[in-house]
Amino acid sequence: MRYTEFTSYDLILLAQGLGVSLGLFLATSAIGLVLGTLWAVARFYRVPVLSQGLTLLAELLKNSPVLVQLFLVFFGLPAFARINVTPVEAALITLSLNTAAFVFVIAVSGIEAVGRDQIEAARVFGLTRWQVLRRVVGPQAIAFGIGPLIALLVNQLQVTSLISVIGITDLTKVGNILNLRTLKPFVVWSVVGLLYYGAAKLVAHLGARLETRLRAHNSWRGL
Repeated sequence: MRYTEFTSYDLILLAQGLGVSLGLFLATSAIGLVLGTLWAVARFYRVPVLSQGLTLLAELLKNSPVLVQLFLVFFGLPAFARINVTPVEAALITLSLNTAAFVFVIAVSGIEAVGRDQIEAARVFGLTRWQVLRRVVGPQAIAFGIGPLIALLVNQLQVTSLISVIGITDLTKVGNILNLRTLKPFVVWSVVGLLYYGAAKLVAHLGARLETRLRAHNSWRGL
């Protein structure tokens, strides 16, 4: 193998790798937020069997290594169920479900933080269960859960680095390619680390601004 110095094209490779990482992060975060919220709503309504099944699924997902989950989807589904999945599809399924499991836990904690007296008072005034969820429980649960949710998203951004092991050319994969080509690991991984750091700080900054606005809004509403 021929070892070479860095070139200007390496910057394009790093930008492309970062774009892949951020794209998968945004897609899986959006899917995970929707799924996790729906799971929490199903638990709030105490849907028979479904709520218990979703709780068990969330426990399995949040208490097992993400890399093992990724291998189960990418290698396990074709072998067990004869379902072929591409590396991108495997990453989408795995990271979305993993994010959903933690969103479910955060959402349930936020819902349970709302005083039962408020829920009972709302029902006395004739609000339906959906109205209670939307007008009383939901806004307060969001206010309680926004901080942990931001921390979760920052962590999930870093977890995307695992997808490189199944062949996706994300930022970590590009870093590995550059490292093997240049044999300058300190420089390569320092740059890769700084790019992840910058992306994580951006997510945290945007999340903190959103949290400030939500808390100010809920405070004004007297929640």
